[in-house]
Amino acid sequence: MNQSRIVKWGIVSTGAIADKFCTDMPHVKNAKVTAVAARKREDAVAFAQKHNIEKAYQGYQTLFDDPSVDVIYVATPHNFHFQHVYAALMANKHVLCEKPITISSDEFTTLAALAKQKSLFLMEAMWTYFLPAVSQAKQWIEQGRIGSIKHIKADFGYSVPYEPNGRMYNPNLAGGCLFDMGIYPLAIAQYFNPGELKDVLIKTHFAPHNVEDDLVILATCNDITLSLATSFQCRLQNAALIIGDKGYIKIPNFWRAKSCALYQLDEKIEAFNDNSIGWGLHHEAQQVSAAIIDNQKEHTIMPHSVSLLLQQQIETIKSLF
Repeated sequence: MNQSRIVKWGIVSTGAIADKFCTDMPHVKNAKVTAVAARKREDAVAFAQKHNIEKAYQGYQTLFDDPSVDVIYVATPHNFHFQHVYAALMANKHVLCEKPITISSDEFTTLAALAKQKSLFLMEAMWTYFLPAVSQAKQWIEQGRIGSIKHIKADFGYSVPYEPNGRMYNPNLAGGCLFDMGIYPLAIAQYFNPGELKDVLIKTHFAPHNVEDDLVILATCNDITLSLATSFQCRLQNAALIIGDKGYIKIPNFWRAKSCALYQLDEKIEAFNDNSIGWGLHHEAQQVSAAIIDNQKEHTIMPHSVSLLLQQQIETIKSLF
């Protein structure tokens, strides 16, 4: 690996998650954001000034065509991911795309095949998988500290006021809590217990325009019981519990985890606190940049097979609506 190489990033969209991503990028040792693109030039210019980015483009294709950019971070709404990732790959750019990377397994299969054909790196931005607290929890499990896993419980929800034309609730913008927030409980269950969902049961509430705004999922995977939930109606506990026959692990705010704790019965026997600065997105950016420098096409922590499985799981759940 060429440790001295700096990976140059281009940012697609100037929304909230892109803002957090760029806020964390100064903490990444092997990368730098050099360009940003938005639909409106004034938005791109303001974002570039805020984050000290050299180039600001109106329109995404101009960014894709910039020969100095190595990798594109796609942070547009879900239903635009496919076309923007496809265009970036066609322009021979590596891609990190926000979750969910697509809104169907067919779309993802197409993108993965294109990335492979062009020998380019492609990854869904499942930043949770790269957080030190989540990695610590997995290490405890691999050490046998909680015994055999029996249950995984995870939920993620916040109250989101109903706006029929807003991204969250508009079916034409892939609205609904499953795509927007439910991807996190599904992903954390997959991280600790990879496999297909079986015996799936759901309880769903729909907002007007037939978009789900509250969802509970009960399923099994590898004989482990999954209890997952997501909601636009209310703030849920937003924690993950990995429960074994010898103990359990609790990860508060698991999607952006800063800590985790190991319990045996009612006693906390060990705790981990991540004292690193920033939102935590820099852990993902650091590893993606390293993978690109190392000429990898997928990341072992978040490979294409996991993204495809998550898409298939979403489709299984939606088929029960």
